[in-house]
Amino acid sequence: MSRIAVLMGGTSAEREVSLRSGAAVSRALRELGHEVLDIDVGAEIVARLAGLRGQADVAFIVLHGRMGEDGTVQGLLELLGIPYTGSGIMASAMTINKYMTKQVFRANAIPVAEDVVVGAAEIAARGVKKVAEGVSLDLGFPCIVKPNCEGSTVGAGRARNREELEEAIDTALAYDDLLVIERYIEGREMTVGLLGDEPIILPVLEVVASKGLYDYECKYTKGMTEYIVPAPITEELERELKRLSLRAHLALDCEGFARIDFMVDAEGNSYCLEANTIPGMTELSLIPKAAAAAGLSFTQVVEIILGTARLKINRDKKCYEG
Repeated sequence: MSRIAVLMGGTSAEREVSLRSGAAVSRALRELGHEVLDIDVGAEIVARLAGLRGQADVAFIVLHGRMGEDGTVQGLLELLGIPYTGSGIMASAMTINKYMTKQVFRANAIPVAEDVVVGAAEIAARGVKKVAEGVSLDLGFPCIVKPNCEGSTVGAGRARNREELEEAIDTALAYDDLLVIERYIEGREMTVGLLGDEPIILPVLEVVASKGLYDYECKYTKGMTEYIVPAPITEELERELKRLSLRAHLALDCEGFARIDFMVDAEGNSYCLEANTIPGMTELSLIPKAAAAAGLSFTQVVEIILGTARLKINRDKKCYEG
């Protein structure tokens, strides 16, 4: 039996989802026979984590979004010498940053949607109308506006005309000073989860949102989204999505577990949307659903992730073996 600190909550816009994920992980760890410390991480994060030194064998991170999924908590745990689950500092910092993620994808021949990046300074100088006019000429409609460093589509909005684009830019600016505006890919949304050190590539899962856009409401409201796993796709497309997922996972140096999201257009072309280094672990979350289709229970998924916990900076450190 080991003492595991489950880090949940946090201060990001995804706090409530993180608390639900953390509660589910805690239950599974207790079923596995571990002693669990539930840590609701808030503004006092430095003092709370410092207090874990000598009290916890491992930190199981279930923090979504900023100040949890972005490398900050990972860096603190490295300094404290507490092994932790998930990706390390650099991978976490890159994957939460949509702009940087897309640069890595482009450098590794992973297809992405055409995009324009605009910042708060440019918008303040030129005005929302001028910026929206330029974006519409570059990308056309529909397009989608995303805060650069938010998850769970928080602050994201689809625009079908100039007026909607201006509104979406204003909304997204409340969450980030840098916005990634992409040509909207009409098609089917697919996701691929990866687990463990090998890693295990889980079955492709298709997301069918009732609103057409898999936004925050659809993600976390029962009945608003249909999840089909294995996805009803050709063997060729399945192979391609799994190949691109593994390439993305390795190119970003992800560890432990991750989820890679895609859009597939009517012609069968795949576009990688983003990578998630601490994907949701709630009853509605995608990795547990895909794992179940592969014959893995939720408890087994948690056990696999726990087995990869370690300090990342010192590559000589062994994985946590329980």
